[in-house]
Amino acid sequence: MTGTDSTGSSNRGIDEPVPGELDFDLDTPFDADAFDAEAEDFTDLVDADESHRGAFGDFGGTSSALIDRSFRERIIVVGVTLGGADPERTESDLDELALLVDTAGADVVGRILQRRSAPDPATYIGKGKVVELKELSEALDCDTVVFDDDLSPAQQRNLEKELKRTALDRTAVILDIFAQNASSTEGKAQVELAQLRYLQPRLRGKGKGLSQQAGGMSAGGGARVGSRGPGETQLETDRRRITRRIHKLEADLRDIDHQRDTQHKQRTRSRAGQVAIVGYTNAGKSTLLNQLSGAGVLVEDRLFATLDATTRRLQLPGGEAVLLTDTVGFIRKLPHQVVESFKSTLRVAAEADLLVHVVDGSAPDPQSQIDAVRDVLGEIGAGEVPELVCFNKADRSDEVARLVRSTEGSVAISALTGEGVEQLLLTIGDRLRAQTTVVELLIPFDRGDVLAEVHREGEVLHEEVGEGGMTLTARLDEAASAKLQAWQVA
Repeated sequence: MTGTDSTGSSNRGIDEPVPGELDFDLDTPFDADAFDAEAEDFTDLVDADESHRGAFGDFGGTSSALIDRSFRERIIVVGVTLGGADPERTESDLDELALLVDTAGADVVGRILQRRSAPDPATYIGKGKVVELKELSEALDCDTVVFDDDLSPAQQRNLEKELKRTALDRTAVILDIFAQNASSTEGKAQVELAQLRYLQPRLRGKGKGLSQQAGGMSAGGGARVGSRGPGETQLETDRRRITRRIHKLEADLRDIDHQRDTQHKQRTRSRAGQVAIVGYTNAGKSTLLNQLSGAGVLVEDRLFATLDATTRRLQLPGGEAVLLTDTVGFIRKLPHQVVESFKSTLRVAAEADLLVHVVDGSAPDPQSQIDAVRDVLGEIGAGEVPELVCFNKADRSDEVARLVRSTEGSVAISALTGEGVEQLLLTIGDRLRAQTTVVELLIPFDRGDVLAEVHREGEVLHEEVGEGGMTLTARLDEAASAKLQAWQVA
């Protein structure tokens, strides 16, 4: 089937970063200027043929981006329904892909849908559909075709050869958007790492005619035995350049991750609850953080507007202090390269005491977004962290109330207007307290160290002087309760 279409606060917290929180725009762990100076331009590693305007691949232009933003590229999106999958899901995924393309700075001018039992190994869509796609591309004068599913390097090359146009996949578009939005040194490093991991297997062999002659002479003055003939090819040199840069970025991010370990230990000692805001991209996570804490995080109505984690201290209605962290948004088919590169940022979700899962209640299919987020949470080791589902945009859709009724333990809010936020705060406090137990302890007068530990590890609800020592009623988590078991009153 072929078709075408044209698409054209209230403060409740402390408006300050958490002490010790990483802020790489202001206080980088390494020299940001030196880091940027070390970055290489790898755009020369992919063949460019000026026969077409697209920005990547054999038929790309000279842009350093995957999407050429020197003009509005004209793009056809391609979706394939495999096996017994739902064709409506493919349509929905293409709608989302069109939004991604628009966010990247290009225009969707048409779309093609196909049903097949399995992907074609050579072109993903098969010879007949390639011919159809080529005819549509020429009729619409498109610059690039974008597939909703991942293309192998061979499939990408074969498609570009047949179509005489750039061929990309969803992963490339998402990486391009990430590159546009990365602002901190850490974010830029994470995005560059993901891009290089994507580019590495797609290097083209344009340098095979530029083999380097092996150097070095034997003792007799001739070439060494085995050194005659072609030496290292330009392609091999390019691969080595990318590998070297990947290793450097990985080392830099390990340094940052080490600092996060230190911060996590400090936060653990503070006994402040750790709450991470997670959710689908553009669900309203940053808006909620601003509503709760006055953080002043950039809010835009577009996909992946926020890439850098932001943490603020927040006092709950019950008096408890929590650390609230906004995280990068998730999406269906989130590229593996992104998950791997952003693991140091995403680990805040795995280390949290509670996840506030923000869901766009006005979305066409909220459940699919919930499932996509939970899939990524499982991938980063946060699948077992307690979750509070929070349906946002109650001011836009009556559907939110129905979703809350059908989802046990969930709450409805409008992060924009503040509706339901007080109930959300109360629920967060209840969920955190449910993870603790209230115990009674008897501590001898000469064990001031134990008394101090109780105050450090938990929340002391009542304290009085008894005959044999200090009697305390305290709220402790499982770990602290186990440590202080010897002093608990049976």
